[in-house]
Amino acid sequence: MFNDMQIKPELLSILKYAKSNSPFYTERLKDLELNDHFTLSDFEKIQPTTKDDLSERNRDFLAVPLTKVAEYVTTSGTSGNPVTVFLTKNDIQRLAKNEQLALQNTGANAADVFQLMTTIDRQFMAGLAYYLGVQEIGAGIVRIGPGVPALQWKSIFENEVTVLIAVPSFIISLIDYAKKHNINYKTSLVKKIICIGEPIREQNFELNILGRRICDDWNVELYSTYASTEMGAAFTECEFMQGGHLNDELLYLEVLKDDDQQASDGELGEVVITSLGVEGTPLIRYRTGDLAVLHSSPCSCGRSSVRLGPIIGRKNQMIKFKGTTIFPNAIYEVFDNFKEISCYKVEVSKDYLGNDVITVLLEKEIENSSVFNAIIEACQSKIKVVPHFVFLELEYLRSQVFKKNNRKPEKILFK
Repeated sequence: MFNDMQIKPELLSILKYAKSNSPFYTERLKDLELNDHFTLSDFEKIQPTTKDDLSERNRDFLAVPLTKVAEYVTTSGTSGNPVTVFLTKNDIQRLAKNEQLALQNTGANAADVFQLMTTIDRQFMAGLAYYLGVQEIGAGIVRIGPGVPALQWKSIFENEVTVLIAVPSFIISLIDYAKKHNINYKTSLVKKIICIGEPIREQNFELNILGRRICDDWNVELYSTYASTEMGAAFTECEFMQGGHLNDELLYLEVLKDDDQQASDGELGEVVITSLGVEGTPLIRYRTGDLAVLHSSPCSCGRSSVRLGPIIGRKNQMIKFKGTTIFPNAIYEVFDNFKEISCYKVEVSKDYLGNDVITVLLEKEIENSSVFNAIIEACQSKIKVVPHFVFLELEYLRSQVFKKNNRKPEKILFK
């Protein structure tokens, strides 16, 4: 840790760079004297950057001439309008280095064959990052992309794939497809799954219901990751699975409580990052909107970096329902607990009084089954409310969750 008389040189360097080259930060940091007397306390007084700032003044964050931009990537738009993040060649190399180290955290190596089940097109950074990281460790990769379970299984067996990179809820659908089509998936060589986009662990690092459903059916190791396009880096678990490790060469991490004070070990707060060594789109004290717990105790792997626990939810996705505050993950846990449910979608809308209304889309065969009563009871006991239900044909429901033009499964929709 750095005290008030010290600040990490890389942190001071990115402040100077952003102030000199990014129109947004030239304005934001104009009153700062960035010299050897600048302290960590001074840094913590800088007004945080928000998603609204990045959305409303997107081009003002660009810190290089357009002639130096090598890649244009965009955010997924999960929590607002998509914004562009500009990458130089050096930023792309930085991305590759991050993912190389992240994959090595999991024990993956050059002898592995990866299958990428996320998109690498449509300006998606994660797909690009994983592809580059696999190249850096010298392994082979099959770029299948999302969906198409039959093709996924064909490739897994033909190419002797050992590591999957996928959204966990898609793995549930993949296993369900294998069972229905008599595919002996347990004889595949897959031994690890790098999970993106959804938490697979409880706060005590035990597998959550979604993670257990996968591992109860398939003897594989699941590794949790957390990342965003804006940060251009990832927090990835090591083999001891005690939280995602910070790569402190690439990010400066803060976890801020509701009063904007720094969270201590084990305290919940909003993840706030400052990107280090970035040329195209540097971000200073950027509020991700994601809530997590900081862990600074030593990890059994020997790495000294702090770690983040599973993301609890997004600040802007707290649902107010009949006087109860609910995060989407709590709803997911209810439906992930039923093996009879292979696919579902949550829709949140407003009634005429402005109150949140929750509707859950389920496959049609659930409607008249005995499990439906158990689902209602689980909703009452776990989230204290019973949502509305709509029943759809399974293939149509899957098309509404795993949309062709979406990078991630649309498990929740705020209307």
